[in-house]
Amino acid sequence: MSVDLVEVVRSGFRECVHRGSVVILDGDGEPDIALGEVHLPIFPRSTNKPMQAITLLRNGFEPVDEAELAISTASHFGEPDHIALVQRLLDRFGFEEDQLECPSDLPSDELARAQALSGGDRDKAARKIYMNCSGKHAAMLATCKINDWPTTGYPNPGHPLQQAVSATIADITGEPEADLGIDGCGLPIVPVSLVNLARAYAAMATGEPGTPQRRVAEAIRNNPRVISGTDGPDLLTMRATPGLVCKIGADGVHAGALPDGRAFAYKIDDGHDRARMPLTQAILHRMGVHWTDAHADLATPAVLGGGARVGVIRAVPGLFG
Repeated sequence: MSVDLVEVVRSGFRECVHRGSVVILDGDGEPDIALGEVHLPIFPRSTNKPMQAITLLRNGFEPVDEAELAISTASHFGEPDHIALVQRLLDRFGFEEDQLECPSDLPSDELARAQALSGGDRDKAARKIYMNCSGKHAAMLATCKINDWPTTGYPNPGHPLQQAVSATIADITGEPEADLGIDGCGLPIVPVSLVNLARAYAAMATGEPGTPQRRVAEAIRNNPRVISGTDGPDLLTMRATPGLVCKIGADGVHAGALPDGRAFAYKIDDGHDRARMPLTQAILHRMGVHWTDAHADLATPAVLGGGARVGVIRAVPGLFG
């Protein structure tokens, strides 16, 4: 059963509460904190992207630099540097944008979206390369070409690439096989429990140097802006917490790990983004990271009334004892 995780307090009154489940692992991979339904499968959404990138490396994909590997794990904001990386990847392997099989979208960054819409026609402004998963799709096309796999229909669960992704996720998480879902970008999504999702991130953070899992972890750690964007949750959290590797997923999922293997994963039941940062910072505090003003600011975003701070969004007091 899920528990109260984050509350919205306005003028001293608890106005809203966000429920969910969270697990924090010790350095041996055992639960230190387990609240809610941490052993039941969830759809990890974009927290699966690092494991998908590991699959690509295991199957011959070789990025020219860490930024190219990072964009293959990204939920990018569609800013110019993101688009340039995806385009470089497409160009390097001889693909056109329309060969991406993700949906067309607008950038999620406000400035980039405004620039895309400056022509006034939303339908014409939306592009596949703007979609936040376009880097992953471009890297998947490249991997298909490297392996002489079909470059059309690669999101199909029966495609060799997706079979390899499912096998990799099973290997890293130890999760029993379950029915697949379809993610927002059209790719299959493998259900994983929170405890095994956290263990997968611990395996990435502590992998031997040069292994696919460690290469992905380092690419994310060293390029937090590439995997997100201006003021993105992962960028801000990793900037405040040296050594952390973490990745958000849509609808209230987040997972991460420290270099010593301590790790976390959570799912917010209602999927609301405002609960994400206070909960993540409370978890890091419970894990004993060096606490800074940056963490404190992220942990307690303001509730506004008439333009003034009249309350706070925060982890439920005493959540972790």
